[in-house]
Amino acid sequence: MNASFLKLVGAALWTGALAVAVPAHAQATRTWISGVGDDLNPCSRTAPCATFAAAQAVTADGGEIDALDPADYGDVTITKSLTLASDGVGTAGILAVGINGITVNAPANATVYLRGLTIDGGPSGSNSPYGVQVASGDVHIDNCVIRGFTGSPGAGIGVTATTNASRVFITRTKLYGNRTGVLSLASVASPVAIVDTVLDRNADFGIRGVGVPAVFSLTRAVVTGSTTGISAPAPAKVVSYGDNLISGLEAGTVLTPAALR
Repeated sequence: MNASFLKLVGAALWTGALAVAVPAHAQATRTWISGVGDDLNPCSRTAPCATFAAAQAVTADGGEIDALDPADYGDVTITKSLTLASDGVGTAGILAVGINGITVNAPANATVYLRGLTIDGGPSGSNSPYGVQVASGDVHIDNCVIRGFTGSPGAGIGVTATTNASRVFITRTKLYGNRTGVLSLASVASPVAIVDTVLDRNADFGIRGVGVPAVFSLTRAVVTGSTTGISAPAPAKVVSYGDNLISGLEAGTVLTPAALR
């Protein structure tokens, strides 16, 4: 066995060791989706995927998925810290007929950002349950449109946390044409902050807390066009930070001015 042969064997073993040490499918911190993408792609900028679900699978915890153009990117269940974003590309988001648009079921310490999305429950009679359902994790919803969720319970945004408390922050968003705009069914304290947001023509309720210690805080919010604007009987309460327009406050709802809270 000569020295040259031993060198070749050594080089082969070293190359094999490197192949084992480097992951074949390392997750990216930023991925992309497009209406002309393909879920068999790696979700890169030049080879985007077609759905949020496929992109999530290859996006690292704490990463971001960006839409490149207007399209329907499919419903998704989010299971980690993640950002879904559509920044100035047109109507990009999710058409969710008879299903949830986005379900957030992430770890208790996870943070999810939804930015610039249009989440549509489809035409009347589609029986779509939630635009965004928050089961676990903190969720920031910014500059979104959520409409057409008229099934059961039929809420644009529904908070359903049962074990780990969630926090929900809704800013610069429009919720309209839902059965309820924002609904809290959580059995653990899960505060909802609503800022610079319009809840208009949601059929039954603009904001509703059902038999739970829900706390809604409102700042420059508009709640109009519903049979009942806000329903949050004790122990739920609504803290108003001023400059809100509220039409139809249900008897028994605790509305506390910020100065008195």
